[in-house]
Amino acid sequence: MTTYILLIDWTDQGIRNVRDSAKRLDAAKKLLAGVGGSFNQFFLTMGGHDMVAVCEAPDDAVMAHFTLSLAMAGNVRTETLKAFPEAAYRDLIGSLG
Repeated sequence: MTTYILLIDWTDQGIRNVRDSAKRLDAAKKLLAGVGGSFNQFFLTMGGHDMVAVCEAPDDAVMAHFTLSLAMAGNVRTETLKAFPEAAYRDLIGSLG
């Protein structure tokens, strides 16, 4: 599984309906699980983004499908970062010669 970090921001619509956001998070977790992925961690954050999630998915296409589905609902915008675990980082750095 590939790890992805999602930087999530509420849209105007999403913040107007913030009281429903926990239900929307539950629905998002179910949606991602339905396409073979999972939420590993979720945080409400202060600063440049409203929320951060660490997720796993089988591949980039699955994560793209998931984030596009979220965007279509109109409550959040996401920025997706593909994350490499420490072992892969060390392999990449080590291969530089």
